Amino acid sequence: MYLAHLRLRDYRNYLRLDADFGPGFHLLLGDNAQGKTNILEAIYLLATLRSFRGVGGAQMVRHAAKGYFVGASVVSAAKHEIKMYWSVAERKLSLDEQPVRRLADYLGTLRAVVFCTEDLQLVKGTSRTRRRFLDLLLAQTQPGYLPLLQRYAQALRSRNSLLKQRAPDAALLDSFSQELVSVGDHLITARRDLLPRISPLARLAYRRVSNDAEDLRLEYQPSVKADFAVELARARDRERTYRSTLVGPHRDDLALLLNGQPAAQFASEGQKRSLAIALKMAQAEYVTGLLGVPPLLLIDDVMGELDAKRRSGLLPLLERSQHARGQVFMTCTEENWPRELGRDLHRWEIKSGAISAVKAS
Repeated sequence: MYLAHLRLRDYRNYLRLDADFGPGFHLLLGDNAQGKTNILEAIYLLATLRSFRGVGGAQMVRHAAKGYFVGASVVSAAKHEIKMYWSVAERKLSLDEQPVRRLADYLGTLRAVVFCTEDLQLVKGTSRTRRRFLDLLLAQTQPGYLPLLQRYAQALRSRNSLLKQRAPDAALLDSFSQELVSVGDHLITARRDLLPRISPLARLAYRRVSNDAEDLRLEYQPSVKADFAVELARARDRERTYRSTLVGPHRDDLALLLNGQPAAQFASEGQKRSLAIALKMAQAEYVTGLLGVPPLLLIDDVMGELDAKRRSGLLPLLERSQHARGQVFMTCTEENWPRELGRDLHRWEIKSGAISAVKAS
């Protein structure tokens, strides 16, 4: 799987961009604030329909423009054309010239794993960030997971809306509770089953990038301890006070432990960075192992922030992607691009919202 063509219109600082890419390693070179990360963001947007910067569509529209367009040609077992348009008044997404009706029919057309400074929030941030990590991995690898997640979110919104009323309809509340439990049990099972598959990959990745410094352990911490329906019923009085659903997979967490201690509280900044990278490496390895095709790797200035030992731990993942005819996009400045990558790569200069190929010297 690789991105063969990228087309941007009025996206961030790009008035127009048309670029063709082949499989392999693509190095995006340029000074800060020239638009390198914007290209990675656009590719990730095509893969997941969200920005890894955590912003909405309005922030991605070029200044003074009405909306943005992102298009792509993706080559996998077949060739696919993606077109996406966003404005305040209109949103369109098409795959092979057909409007996308269900997200489950679209996700998987392009798979990508991003490595960026925002990944630190996996360690330092709220449980919501770690739930999203699990949910994205499951959505990328289990076709039925996303529809379940959407059903759960809809039932949760409806139930919370009802709880905010002064005198909620008891029968209606029971109906939403039954839907929440029915769907929620499937989400909990999927997340619990994922952990023993992803944990060994994360532990191995952490050993590579941290030089065997500490032992990493991942623990799934479900909000539901035993029976979802029973625990939801027991929480009813507290729910009336808080006017919100207090039990369910929307409150799950993923504990990250180094030598048995919570990483968020006890790890150094270097350890947290290594842990975040290890989680993303495990994500890429899991997707590759399960589907047989490596996802696109999008690496945003991460290598320049790592010392030589941590960089060397990441290199085997990049090399395996190249050997499998995968695709890697990495941003850096001319000064900090990792020489360990060698000369077998495509170099691109990004300057003031324009891209141009750099001829090998």
